Amino acid sequence: MRAGYAVATCARSASDLQQLSADLQSAGAAERLHTLPADLSAADDCRRFTDFVLGLGLPIEVLVNNAGAFIPGRLQDEPADGSQLRQMLAVNLLSAYDVTLALLPGFIARRAGHIFNLCSTASIMAYPNGGSYGIAKHALYGFSKNLREELKEQGVRVTTVLPGATLTASWEGVDLPAERFIRAEDVAEAIFSAYQLSPQAVLEELLIRPQLGDL
Repeated sequence: MRAGYAVATCARSASDLQQLSADLQSAGAAERLHTLPADLSAADDCRRFTDFVLGLGLPIEVLVNNAGAFIPGRLQDEPADGSQLRQMLAVNLLSAYDVTLALLPGFIARRAGHIFNLCSTASIMAYPNGGSYGIAKHALYGFSKNLREELKEQGVRVTTVLPGATLTASWEGVDLPAERFIRAEDVAEAIFSAYQLSPQAVLEELLIRPQLGDL
């Protein structure tokens, strides 16, 4: 928003959105923020959010698919009914799929824009405690690669973002120093830098790890 763009975003928590608005109000940028409480793991909420975005009547320059959740554990210990896999797919894969397909016609019509899919190092490297989360992130990586191939001739750029351990709420309670993690601001700055490349270039994959390596 410091660059002058309007931002439309959602979160499951209305109070989190209110706090974001208050933070931006103090920075003098709240008038460019549009928020809607929504749970993007639910298809109905995806439609409600994308209808909200389209209803703003603004051209969409960038889409950042960043909804996600992490449940650690081994596949062999997950519920036998497959509910954990379905939950991980809903929030980590289908949210991006549903939102992207709803907004994609606008990108294609303008023959411009940039889509960022927030994957994970778990998308390219399996690990013993990854379980269904790892499956979902691998699937999101495949979705992103296919989207890139489909849209390259239509002027729409697609970047797969692959961050390692990033200091977010997912790591609350972990007994590790903050310096051991990537800062969320570093990921945001890397995304904005990739967006600023000329239309003739695309950073297809953006792999970011903590300086001291994976956790």
